[in-house]
Amino acid sequence: MANIGIFFGTDTGKTRKIAKMIHKKLSDMADAPVNINRATLEDFLSYPVLLLGTPTLGDGQLPGCDAGCESESWLEFADMLASANLQGKTIALFGLGDQQGYPDNFASGLKALYDIVTDCGASVVGEWPNDGYEFNASAALVEDKFVGLVIDQDNQYDLTEERVDNWLAQIKPAIM
Repeated sequence: MANIGIFFGTDTGKTRKIAKMIHKKLSDMADAPVNINRATLEDFLSYPVLLLGTPTLGDGQLPGCDAGCESESWLEFADMLASANLQGKTIALFGLGDQQGYPDNFASGLKALYDIVTDCGASVVGEWPNDGYEFNASAALVEDKFVGLVIDQDNQYDLTEERVDNWLAQIKPAIM
């Protein structure tokens, strides 16, 4: 088992694709990505470093039954996670959004995931600048930076690999 676990929620498969890209770039430092709907709390807690990915649904929700139940995802796992102690864990977040289709909630699901893990005591690294995006509002902005890497596969897919590379270079000192 590697020291880094990659977990993601998805509704269209785009977040899975980014999780796989991150895994490939981290090589043997991370285990293969796991869809959160297939993870156990024990699996999740076994890693000292976690990279967590989520899309944003509708009005800024995390994927899960409350957000339009195609399959269980982050909302259901968050219920299990609520009582977990994440102190000593280092977590980096990545989120997907559509800045043209949902400019008033762009990547807002990322903030919900951030709140869950920080409420459980985790240390979150990997904030991301909001330069280069065009949107009206995002709950994922804290002091003019996103709480994690933000990817827009719908409108800026050509920037994805460069953004992932830059984010990984930024977080590597904190996750190694």
